[in-house]
Amino acid sequence: MNSTFDIIDEGMIAQQPETGPTAVAACSRCVIIDSDELVCTFSVQSALGQNDFKKVMVRSPDGGSTWSDPTYIWPHLHSSLSIIGSISKGRKGELILSGIQIPIDRAGESFWSEATEGMKQNALFFANSSDGGANWSDPTSVPLPIPGSAENPGVLTVISDGAWICCYSPYNNFDPDIKVDRNQVVWMRSEDEGKSWSHGSMLRFDNADSTAAEAWVIELVDGRLLGACWHIAGQDDKDMPNAYALSSDGGRTWTPTNNTGILGQSCALAALPDGRALLVYNQRKHGEPGIHLALARPTSDNFGLEINEPVWKATTRTRNNTAGNHNDWQDYAFGEPSVLPLPDGTVLVSFWKIQPDARGIDYVRVRLPE
Repeated sequence: MNSTFDIIDEGMIAQQPETGPTAVAACSRCVIIDSDELVCTFSVQSALGQNDFKKVMVRSPDGGSTWSDPTYIWPHLHSSLSIIGSISKGRKGELILSGIQIPIDRAGESFWSEATEGMKQNALFFANSSDGGANWSDPTSVPLPIPGSAENPGVLTVISDGAWICCYSPYNNFDPDIKVDRNQVVWMRSEDEGKSWSHGSMLRFDNADSTAAEAWVIELVDGRLLGACWHIAGQDDKDMPNAYALSSDGGRTWTPTNNTGILGQSCALAALPDGRALLVYNQRKHGEPGIHLALARPTSDNFGLEINEPVWKATTRTRNNTAGNHNDWQDYAFGEPSVLPLPDGTVLVSFWKIQPDARGIDYVRVRLPE
């Protein structure tokens, strides 16, 4: 049996200019429209940290080898809302965009406060398309169930019982007097397509100072839900192994938080038809810098790691030689990978990069071991 990943193709989904309102691209997520056509959405902004995210979409007619030029999804909202989020597919083929929306009060403002180490107060959102992404509803706002802001890069998953499930990491906002319960990842579940939501803790850490980032939740083939995140240990900004938990009742209750054994940072998940899971993640500090991919068969006691290898190697891990810690995020040189299983048995890994050779959204196509 071949026990390693085979890199069969690499290229750019979108290339960004050095400066201007679209100089930075982030949060690339792809879905399959039919056997050959893919859609990829991502957000563009003028610089890391600026509160001017604009959602764009590109298409590939040939399974990801070539891509159209980006088109804006909500140009009429550019001056009032900064929007970043992820695309997913419902059980009837409809497309769903979900993520966070941040109000814009003045041009050129940041969504980040160093004083509170927090994000400008935001809300979750979702939007729908019934025609393959040609037309989209305006974002529907989803208020947060607990105090604070949300970081929500993961997809909204429509699970087998028809419910919607998503998750987010609570963050401080700009108000220093608001106490935020950051020692968790929050799950949210809707049984009426977003009209009402229940919530609880998907992941909870033993260390009271620990925080989470880049959380995802997916449904595995056997109906269990798998949630995972970047686990950051308190005041020293130290990376802990990526955390995970499982749910056997549609996200209402979760196994105790466990660790994957992987010292990664930003991560994303995908389910495979054979019951296993893919976890793709950034590696800036604890191994060869780049995008790594792990193949696992998780249980509540063990993540069941089978393969864990780099699939893309970075020339530079940060742009100004910072340590690559969570609080160095405005200096990152690549990030936010996602992975999509394709009909031919390969998987498409996409991520943003600001590297010496190019900047924009890159992809790598990977063949899994037989």
